[in-house]
Amino acid sequence: MKKLLDQITEEAAKAFEACGYAGEYGRVTLSNRPDLCEYQCNGGLAAAKVYRCAPIQIAEKVVEELKKSSVFQEAVAVNPGFINLKLSPDFVQAYLQKMAEDVRLGCDKAENPKTIIIDYGGPNVAKPLHVGHLRSAIIGESVKRLGRFAGHKVIGDIHLGDWGLQMGLIITELKYRKPDLVYFDAGYTGEYPKEAPFTISELEEIYPAASTRSKEDKAYKEEAMEATYLVQQGHRGYQAVLEHILQVSVADLKKNYANLNVEFDLWKGESDAQPYIPDLTAMLKEKGYAYESEGALVVDVKEETDTKEVPPCMILKSDGASLYTTTDLATIVERMKLYHPDEIIYVVDKRQEMHFVQVFRCARKTGLVEDDTRLTFLGFGTMNGKDGKAFKTREGGVMRLEHLIADINEEMYRKIADNPEIGEDEARETARMVGLSAIKYGDLSNQASKDYIFDMERFTSFEGNTGPYILYTIVRIKSILHKYQAMGLDPKAGRIGVPGNETQKALMLELAAFNAAVENAFEELAPHKICAYIYELANTFNKFYHENKILGEENQEVRDSLIAVSLLTMQVLETCIDILGFEAPKRM
Repeated sequence: MKKLLDQITEEAAKAFEACGYAGEYGRVTLSNRPDLCEYQCNGGLAAAKVYRCAPIQIAEKVVEELKKSSVFQEAVAVNPGFINLKLSPDFVQAYLQKMAEDVRLGCDKAENPKTIIIDYGGPNVAKPLHVGHLRSAIIGESVKRLGRFAGHKVIGDIHLGDWGLQMGLIITELKYRKPDLVYFDAGYTGEYPKEAPFTISELEEIYPAASTRSKEDKAYKEEAMEATYLVQQGHRGYQAVLEHILQVSVADLKKNYANLNVEFDLWKGESDAQPYIPDLTAMLKEKGYAYESEGALVVDVKEETDTKEVPPCMILKSDGASLYTTTDLATIVERMKLYHPDEIIYVVDKRQEMHFVQVFRCARKTGLVEDDTRLTFLGFGTMNGKDGKAFKTREGGVMRLEHLIADINEEMYRKIADNPEIGEDEARETARMVGLSAIKYGDLSNQASKDYIFDMERFTSFEGNTGPYILYTIVRIKSILHKYQAMGLDPKAGRIGVPGNETQKALMLELAAFNAAVENAFEELAPHKICAYIYELANTFNKFYHENKILGEENQEVRDSLIAVSLLTMQVLETCIDILGFEAPKRM
């Protein structure tokens, strides 16, 4: 379905052409003076230079042509050459009714769907999720949903940190604690146990203990490095321990990500890329891309246009060990081979931007991706406490994600439990849903690249630009529709009528902007634009609610229209919050 602004622009372009001017000057935008008009066209100002005519004269000439169009209720030329526009109520009604009849609410699917891989999440196994993992999960999930709504095939990959010294540290510490386990018996040739020799709680305690000890005990660290080398070389017992680490960690991660309503299609890790590294390094050497520098294997990726230094991309360290760059390049090889994506999007802390500049340039220079394969870095800022520093617990430690979610849910329960009509179980479930909206909307309403302050009091408020406010608006509409049904009437049976006043028209125009808002948000990978849109929509609906008697309207045709507009508002809001990754309860 064609976007409303595009239709208006086409109409304005025709008017410019009818007056002997180029149609390109007919571009229409939202008015920056909504007190004067709904839309505006500034083409007369630009055309004046080309046609050597006063802007106001061009505007006045075009306005006379626009007055013949059924699209506009009002077209006025204003000095020095602006064209102020108001849409015809009949045109707005027809557009909204068509939108209401469309299963996708006026949003077209991509004509040429792409295959897109989104790399987000990126936790390390054997470690609990903490608040530092929040942004990647929330932003990545929303971008994935945006892409799918747009009609693309989008694959979400968690890209686990399951390789390197941390694995050797865990194996070494486990060996000290439980030396009799068969994994450490060099002569053992039987089947290894299917059950892990540790729980997730034990595993989460083993790693920090091993890490601390390795900093104080040189021999212990060397032992861990040897274990790391052996597991990477395929040591049978150590590989079995690695499988247990993944098995226990992934089960726990799935549970915690489910609490955030975040799902991944692929649970691959750095270890999955390791088989591709030997052939990758051999190719880089054979084709002359890589060379030795101080014992390390590197590829130059600097370009003449660089304004700051871009160091070479290191492939192997002087001792032959691989690095994150190696693993990321090997992962690109694997993704191109298995999925042949048109684009790979990395949702990562913005402080890693240089790393991805190096990786992307190396991948392009060495032909790991095709010329038209897009590699996109979506860097996000940090989530900070009210003091402006990294968010911490009261004790000063890094807060576990499950504890943050529990705190938010408890705060929401405290607010919801005041409603005597809601029982304990429903109150808890409602608190969970509203709490998730507080966390996700609180994050996503900020531009991804910017740092933001996590303010529980503000995020959990039912007023202002918050998730609970959006849900409150949806629940308000659900209540209206429920009462309408209780009257024996079907909310879906009515048609949208011509707006009868300014608040009705304002709501209809805001709804008509839905397809443009979603398209723009996906093009810019900007979930915050969805938040901005639904906040405006919620505000506009609440004004409409307060200034119109919806259920009390005596004229049945008008009442049915008000209900139909309310229903469409709810559908648009629920579609948007699904894209953002949360849902609304039946009541609050």
